[in-house]
Amino acid sequence: MKRLLLEKLIDWKNKSKRKPILLDGARQTGKSFLLEKLFGVHFEQVIRLDFLEQPALANLFDESLNPQDILDNIELELNVSIDRSQALIIFDEIGGCQAAINSLKFFSEQCSDMHICASGSNIGLLGSFPVGKVELLELYPLTFEEFLWASKKSPLIKAFEQNKMTTVAHDKLFSLLLDYYYVGGMPEAVNAWFVSEGDTGILERTQIIHQIHTSLIAGYERDFGKYFHNGTDKVSAQHIQAIFHNIPIQLSQNIDDSVKRFKFKNVIQKKTRYQELSGPINWLDKCKLLSKCHPIDCQPRSPLPALAKENIFKLFLFDIGLLGNMLGLSYKEHRDQGFNYKGYIAENFVQNELVAKYGSPSYSWEYARSEIEFLFKDDNGNVFPMEVKSGKRTRAKSLDVYVQRYQPAKTIKLIGSRGSLDNPNALVLPLYYASKVELFLNNRL
Repeated sequence: MKRLLLEKLIDWKNKSKRKPILLDGARQTGKSFLLEKLFGVHFEQVIRLDFLEQPALANLFDESLNPQDILDNIELELNVSIDRSQALIIFDEIGGCQAAINSLKFFSEQCSDMHICASGSNIGLLGSFPVGKVELLELYPLTFEEFLWASKKSPLIKAFEQNKMTTVAHDKLFSLLLDYYYVGGMPEAVNAWFVSEGDTGILERTQIIHQIHTSLIAGYERDFGKYFHNGTDKVSAQHIQAIFHNIPIQLSQNIDDSVKRFKFKNVIQKKTRYQELSGPINWLDKCKLLSKCHPIDCQPRSPLPALAKENIFKLFLFDIGLLGNMLGLSYKEHRDQGFNYKGYIAENFVQNELVAKYGSPSYSWEYARSEIEFLFKDDNGNVFPMEVKSGKRTRAKSLDVYVQRYQPAKTIKLIGSRGSLDNPNALVLPLYYASKVELFLNNRL
């Protein structure tokens, strides 16, 4: 599978001096595969230490954090000779070895010519890591563009890369987007979907994906309890699970409208305030299993974080396929597009596309009964409203209100049909181009 982050890794490799990479991301998003299999082919030697699979490897860091001592220990343990200029050394699941985390500081200071990469599923939960001494990257489930690459449909990939908006191109791309709504971006599910194409009936293919999703969700639920040991913390683990399962429920309550602010009441018994739920929400956020979108209730301007309130946000699930599974949505329901839930599915899709490209959180706008799903800020600090419409109707009353109040230089609509570039200041784009909004805004096509 081709991943967008690979290009950043290659750029890092080509630098004359570099800090170690620290790759963060939720479990099962493909961090190890990206580093070892995709990135590793650019090196003559790849050495991977997995601290989850082999906890005893922590002994290599016991007596010294001096890089040369660590390299000597690795050579002895694995019976290899390390070529410092040609080797990629991977510290996988580094959260299992605090000494290895600490060693990154010394590799950064003393071995900037080496290629050291570390990865972990819960980097955000680490007690400490060498801030300023590592280059932090984040890997998310496959985006729609990566899903398209995995399909190996060369003409369709070409049409997407050339930003085609013809009827034929749209029909094919939108059809694939509906598949993506069901499959999502978890690598195991994506691989199974395309491997079985042509050889397996659609019923069996969808059952395979359902089983993979169900297994992944069960794995995340088991993780909730791994980091807690006493009775009080076990309650916290239950709270994490309650929040995790409540996100799809609250999303599904938005019928033909924008996703609403996350409500704290009735999620956990006897807890009704943000402060009482902030712990489990932030835990899931740090583990990349959810993302936030902060509504802004005044004129949007840069910097947007200064206008946001800590306790007011929408919550989205990190993978669109798992979202559908948790709500029991079938493949046929996604394909029919005749149901009232498709609005929040589209909004969660756009959120995930933006987070994968620009990071979390995102921002939206509210005024009285008017809502704009997203705000897009360019490098010059200009803020543009971005309306999301899952269907073919392009009329957007909230966008009209926003334009009347603030006169933005440009507006964006993401819709379930072909779109139009007739007015360069009022862009109407198909949903699957959500990750390309910046290109269209700047006319870099």
